[in-house]
Amino acid sequence: MSGSKRWSRHDEETIITKTFAELGVADDIVAALADQQIINPFPIQALAIPLALKDHDLIGQARTGTGKTMGFTVPMLQKIDAPGDGRPQALVVVPTRELAVQVTNDVKMAGARRTVRVLTVYGGRAYEPQIETLKAGVDVVVGTPGRLLDLSGQRALDLSQVKVLVLDEADKMLDLGFLPDVERIVALVPQIRQTMLFSATMPGPVITLARRYLQHPTHVRAESPDDSATVPTTSQFVFRTHQMDKPEMLARVLQADGRGLVMIFTRYKRAADRIAADLVERGFAAAAVHGDLGQGSREQALRAFRNGKVDVLVATDVAARGIDIAGVTHVINYECPENEDAYLHRIGRTGRAGEAGTAVTFLDWEDSYRWGMINKALDLPFEEPEETYSTSPHLYTELEIPAGVTGRLPKAARTREGLEAEEVEDLGETGRHKPSERKTGERGQRKPRARKRTGGSAGQAPAAGSGAAGPEAQPAKPRRPRRRTRSGVPVTDTDQS
Repeated sequence: MSGSKRWSRHDEETIITKTFAELGVADDIVAALADQQIINPFPIQALAIPLALKDHDLIGQARTGTGKTMGFTVPMLQKIDAPGDGRPQALVVVPTRELAVQVTNDVKMAGARRTVRVLTVYGGRAYEPQIETLKAGVDVVVGTPGRLLDLSGQRALDLSQVKVLVLDEADKMLDLGFLPDVERIVALVPQIRQTMLFSATMPGPVITLARRYLQHPTHVRAESPDDSATVPTTSQFVFRTHQMDKPEMLARVLQADGRGLVMIFTRYKRAADRIAADLVERGFAAAAVHGDLGQGSREQALRAFRNGKVDVLVATDVAARGIDIAGVTHVINYECPENEDAYLHRIGRTGRAGEAGTAVTFLDWEDSYRWGMINKALDLPFEEPEETYSTSPHLYTELEIPAGVTGRLPKAARTREGLEAEEVEDLGETGRHKPSERKTGERGQRKPRARKRTGGSAGQAPAAGSGAAGPEAQPAKPRRPRRRTRSGVPVTDTDQS
C-alpha cells in the first residue's frame, strides 16, 4: 500500500441514546448544557459520569476530541457546594496554561446556572489578582503545578477542603517532569477525597503509578482495545519530503479546497517563528505559539486564531494537548513527532466532536526510524511513505488542492485581519520587563558610565558632559611618564642611540 494514500475508518459508532438527565445529572447542569446544544453525552461521558456521581475513583481514557473534559466537569460540579465557604472544594491540575484556560471555560459553561466561583492559576500572570480572588472565595481552582505550589507556599491557597481532585492529561502529569510537583500537590489535599485521572493515552506504567493516588479505581475506556487510537473521522496522509521544498509544499497544502483553520506543529520554538514569518511573507494570516513567548503574546495568538483573525497557527507541542478550537479542519506535522503519543495529541486538534478532519505529516529522510516506531505502535498503513514534492500530482489529488496553485496566496484571498488586529492584554506578567516604559532614574535602569579622563594638564577644567563638572570636581592629575627597562635595567634615550 502506498504510504500516502487516504486512510479514514468510518465505522458506525454506537449511538448514545441516553441524555445527561438520564445519567443522573442535576437539572440546572442539564439546562446549562442544553443552552449550548449539548444534549446527548459522548461515550466517555456516558461511562464516566454515573460512576463519578457514585464517588468512584476513575481512570478515564478516550481518544482526543471525544469529550473527556465534560466527563469530569459535570460530576465535579454536582458534588461541590455552590457557593461554599470560600475555600476550594475541587482542584483540576493540568500541564499547560492553554489547557487551564480551556478547562476553566468548560467548567463555567456547565455551571452557568449555579453560583460557581472558578479561578484559573498559572505562571506568567501577576500574583496579586489571583491572590485577591482567592481571598474573596472560590469553589473550583484549575491550574498548573508550579503556580499552585507557589500560591500554597504563600499561604494564599488553602487546599484542605478539596473534595474532588482531577489530573487532566494524566499521562503528562505523571511523567518525570511533573511527578515531583504532583506528589507535593497530592500531599496538600485531604486523603479522603475523590480522585479522577483522564487522558487520551495511558501507558501501563502510568496506570501502575496512578494507582498510588486512587482508592479502588475503575478504569473506563470509551473504545475497545481493537479500535484504532486515532479518531476515525480524521483522514491521515504521510509524505516523505525534502527540507528545502517544505515551505513551498506547505503553502500549497494551505490552499486546499475546504480548508478552514489550520494548526501546524513543529519540534522547535525557533522553527515555529521562522515558519510563521515565512507564511506571513507569502500572504497567509499566521501566528506562532511556543514557550519562549510571554503569556500575553501566547493568549493574543490563540484569541486571534479563535476569532478568525489568523487562520494558521504554528505551534510547538505546548498547544498539542487540550486545545479545543472549533473549525480546525487541518493539522500539519511540519516535522515528525517524537513518539506515538505526541502524534495522537497533535492530530487530535482536528476531527473533534465527530467532525471531519485532515492530518498531514511531512517526513524528512532522517525520520525513517522514528516514524517506523510510530507507524508500528499505532498500526498505521504508512510504512513506506511516498516521496513527494510541491509539484507532485498525487499531492494535489489526495489533498484536493486546485490546479495552478503557487506558493503564494493570491491577494484576492487575503481576507484575514492578521495577528496585529488582536490586542495584547496586559497580564502583569512576572519576570518580564518593558524597557520602553521605564522612567529616567527608575530602579534597575542602567546609568551611563562616567568616562575617565586620561589626558590634560594640571588645573585644566574637565570637558563639558564628562560627568566631573561641579564644585566637587577635582583637576585631573598629570600622567606619570612610563619608565622603560631592558632586563630590569632602566633604559635612557642615550642607551637607545
